[in-house]
Amino acid sequence: MTKLSTLKMYLQRPSHQEEPTDLYAHRVTLLDGGELDLAQWRGHPTLFVNTASKCGFTPQYEGLQAVYDRYRDRGLNILASPSGDFADQEFDEAEEIAGFCQRNYGVSFPLTARTSVREDPDPLWRDLTTQPNSAPPKWNFTKYLVGADGRLIDHWGPMIKPDGEKITAAIERALADAPEPQSAA
Repeated sequence: MTKLSTLKMYLQRPSHQEEPTDLYAHRVTLLDGGELDLAQWRGHPTLFVNTASKCGFTPQYEGLQAVYDRYRDRGLNILASPSGDFADQEFDEAEEIAGFCQRNYGVSFPLTARTSVREDPDPLWRDLTTQPNSAPPKWNFTKYLVGADGRLIDHWGPMIKPDGEKITAAIERALADAPEPQSAA
C-alpha cells in the first residue's frame, strides 16, 4: 500500500446506517478455507477484531486469547480478521498467518481469511463499521463488541487492551444480557 492509497483510505468517510442491522446475518470465509455462518452465533455476544501479524499491537493476541479462555464457556465468541489494510502488516499466505498465531500466541478462536476491513471492506466489515455509533478502524486491533441480538454494543481503538477493564466490563454486561443457554433434555 502506497502512502497515497493510505491517505485516500483515511479520507474515505463511509455513510452510517440510520438503524442498526443484524451483524449475524453474514457468512465469512475462514483462514482454513471453510465458511462460518455467523447466524449460528446469534444468542451469544461476539468480539470482532481486525488483526495483523507484523504490527506493534500484535501482542494483543495474547490478551484476546486470555479473554476467549475466560469467557468462551459463558458464551463469548471472538472472530479475528487478519488484514493488510494498515501498512501491509499481515502475511499474504493463510498458512503463515495461522502458524504465526498458533506458534506465538496459542490462538484457538477462529480467524477469517485475510480480509480488507477499511480500504475495500468485505460485507461484514462494511456493515460493522457503518452501524450507528460505529466507525471504521483507524489501525490494526480495533475491537467491536456485538450483543447476542446481533447489534453493535461498542467499539474500541487499538490502544485499549482486549483484556483491560473497559472491554471486560462490557463483555460481562453483554453476557448478563444474553439469553440463558437452552439445556438439552
